[in-house]
Amino acid sequence: MTPPTDLSHEFAEFIINTRFEDLSPDAVDGAKKSILDTIGVILAATGVEPAVKAVNALITEAGGTPESSLMGFGGRAPAVWAAFHNGAMAHCLDFDDHAPEGHHPSSSIVPAVFALAERRGGVSGKQLIAAVAAGQDMFLRMRRHVPSRLDWHLTTVLGVFSAAASAAHVLGLTKEQTISALGIAGMQSCGTLELAYGVGSDLRGMYAGFSTKGAVLAALMAQKGIRGVQSMFEGKAGLFNVYFDNEYDRTGMIRDLGQHYHGGEILYKPWPSCGASHGFIHATLELMREHQLKVADISEIRVNVGDFQKQLCEPIESRRRPATAADAKFSIPYCVAVAATNGSAKLTDFIGDALADPQVLATAEKITAVVDAQFNWAGKLPKGRLDIITHDGRSFSRVGDNVPGDIECPMDWTYLSAKFSESAALAAVKPASDGVMSAIEMIQHLDRIDDATLVLRVLEH
Repeated sequence: MTPPTDLSHEFAEFIINTRFEDLSPDAVDGAKKSILDTIGVILAATGVEPAVKAVNALITEAGGTPESSLMGFGGRAPAVWAAFHNGAMAHCLDFDDHAPEGHHPSSSIVPAVFALAERRGGVSGKQLIAAVAAGQDMFLRMRRHVPSRLDWHLTTVLGVFSAAASAAHVLGLTKEQTISALGIAGMQSCGTLELAYGVGSDLRGMYAGFSTKGAVLAALMAQKGIRGVQSMFEGKAGLFNVYFDNEYDRTGMIRDLGQHYHGGEILYKPWPSCGASHGFIHATLELMREHQLKVADISEIRVNVGDFQKQLCEPIESRRRPATAADAKFSIPYCVAVAATNGSAKLTDFIGDALADPQVLATAEKITAVVDAQFNWAGKLPKGRLDIITHDGRSFSRVGDNVPGDIECPMDWTYLSAKFSESAALAAVKPASDGVMSAIEMIQHLDRIDDATLVLRVLEH
């Protein structure tokens, strides 16, 4: 039965009423960190991922009103296409932020709000922070109160709505227009986890472009007076019924809505790979360090994986020898081989000639997967366990907990600033070092800036 008021109406009320002054310091900090982190990984992607050059070429060829920045490459395009362009870069390196439960809120939100802020003009730092915080909160509320799925790709299924919420806030839409924006965004709520399970595709890294574009288009259509579906979430064929078999916690989604913003709980990555691999990377680095192991000492490395992680180990031959950068980032065997061989897991380990490094590939041949249901994905992102067996018969084991960047060990501004600087230096069109430092300073104090898009201007010089 459809409730008297669809949840989209309650979310719309929340979106239009969110103000910077309503946000806790943690929520403000989370929004700022995500803005810095997302822009940084967009810039890096433009210089190190060859496939994104085709996206830039398509957008440039299309032309149109030069409203919004094409980050990392330079130039401008209509807001919808700039959103697609920048969104396609935002997750490209699998280095963007994520929820503790997994999935990526900000790779759709941040490109959307900047594209529309540039189009609209005069959007203050406080307004932009509030828009990002509202979208992050909505994403986490929805993500946490639907079942975990191993078929639908929840980042894109849910992310288009949270990004549309942030877009609506930037445009200053009315409640009725915001309901319509969410209803229109439902036309772009899609994507399956074959993005992760399949190999050989560039699309795995670009998916956020589709939800970002869909969100911006939905908000602009609603602004023009187009009326969207009014029961997108809880109708007979609404989101929750179709995608989640009507299993969702409505009460949990709206508990303290508008009073407590959860964006401060978002996590930032230390390594440019799928979050489900991070526990294994950390366990590898720690065991190798603690026991002073060398790759030559190792006979076998076993990764004990749950249901989702198992998919990142199959087929084992392809996962040991990934064909593309996207495949490498989504391969637990390759990530573990990099960590064991190189003593680190850097961005440069997942691109170009590094994918053919004979030492890493030889280590990958030693890696086998063992299924262990205790590491199934049923809440927080699972950790898994790593076992290293040496040629002389010793065995060392570690569960991948207390991972850098995780809830217990969150990344601070010092780390994120360094990550941003290193990422910006990889851009196709590299910003000047003083512009990079200015951008970091501006984002840290974004609430003091009258025009939030000045952040992008300082990176253009």
